[in-house]
Amino acid sequence: MKRKNQRLILLILAAVAVLAATLLAIWGLRDRASYFYAPGDLAGKPLPVDQAVRIGGMVKKGSVRHGKDGLTVDFVVRDETPSTIRVRFRKILPDLFQEDSGVVAEGRFQPDGLFVADEILAKHDENYMPPQLDAGKHEHKTGPVR
Repeated sequence: MKRKNQRLILLILAAVAVLAATLLAIWGLRDRASYFYAPGDLAGKPLPVDQAVRIGGMVKKGSVRHGKDGLTVDFVVRDETPSTIRVRFRKILPDLFQEDSGVVAEGRFQPDGLFVADEILAKHDENYMPPQLDAGKHEHKTGPVR
């Protein structure tokens, strides 16, 4: 075989190998990908039932209900639209989780519209100070340097 034909065959084989590796990676990660929805994004649309998704918004004030088992928590996520999403979580909540604050939940929708979360990520604003940190002890004092 001529050297030119050998290079062409090698180039084609390399392209096929890269394509096969890409398709294999996409196929392997298809269950790990999760789409992000806010309550307003789902209004009037069919829910992505039994598909891994993330939802986000604010925890509606007065909606948090703790179950009798001490772990189950039901709450409602809202955004600036009138739409809401009911959420159930059966693990220990993050310390920053509270009503009227931001939350991102990963999980799946049930056919009845309930979102069963596997993980909860609580959000805070840029002025957050851990409760263990006493702000008075850590103030920077200005004055003459000696």
